[in-house]
Amino acid sequence: MTVKDTVFENKKNINCRGKLLDLSTPVVMGILNVTPDSFYDGGINKSEKEILLHVEKMLSEGAAIIDIGGVSTRPGARIPDIKEELGRLTPMLKIIRKKFPDTIISVDTFRSEVAKISVNDLGADIINDISAGSMDEKMFETIAAIQVPYIIMHMQGTPENMQKNPVYNNVVQEVVKYLAEKVNHLRTLGVHDIIIDPGFGFGKTVKHNYELMTKLDHFKVFGLPVLAGVSRKSMINKVLGCKPEGALNGTTVLNTIAIMKGASILRVHDVKEAVEVVGILVRVGCSSE
Repeated sequence: MTVKDTVFENKKNINCRGKLLDLSTPVVMGILNVTPDSFYDGGINKSEKEILLHVEKMLSEGAAIIDIGGVSTRPGARIPDIKEELGRLTPMLKIIRKKFPDTIISVDTFRSEVAKISVNDLGADIINDISAGSMDEKMFETIAAIQVPYIIMHMQGTPENMQKNPVYNNVVQEVVKYLAEKVNHLRTLGVHDIIIDPGFGFGKTVKHNYELMTKLDHFKVFGLPVLAGVSRKSMINKVLGCKPEGALNGTTVLNTIAIMKGASILRVHDVKEAVEVVGILVRVGCSSE
């Protein structure tokens, strides 16, 4: 497959509830976890004041999107019920939207009801779904109804079991095929703003992850924005023999490769460093363009 094979329009922006986000130059999505058990920053952001300070820091460093998650999706994570997820998200979304009214906010959820409430009642702009609709059969019709940009990610299995024994005959071909089926379904429902995420670390071995990174440019076939989320993940830690706390340099290397391979969005814990990657690569003409 090459870019020329695509039948989809090559999108350079997404419509976030009337705000156009230009992706002709790569942008950075800052991660805000409001969970106690995330693999890297679980429990760090506790009080409302600390949350707002962290968001302010990411925005000042150049984040174009703030991605808020109320469910940890690390391998083996316990999945809370919808009441607990909304209980974590609702107060945070309210205070962030009030304090930073123009900020583009993404909500990381696989539940259609959480997506609907987050957008209609709490002012979220984007839905980021690790399951691409596979964990909630009503998600696609909900996205079609609320008409916000939708990030679809590939995952083999669920967070509880995805890393037990992931197997592929050809990981790149299978992930592309899976996402193509999802995109086609969404198109038939009238969903226009779709973002592709190959799902680094979600039901993949280290070898699978690096094969996906090496061939990330294959995902240009969709003519859609590609998101790369490798920040401080085990694909770095296992190669370098470090813990997530020591994986910033490896993250920067992979973010650089991802942009050179066509990524439009970097989802990261460390915004400043990712923004610097984008700035340098754009300066030397090595961005996704």
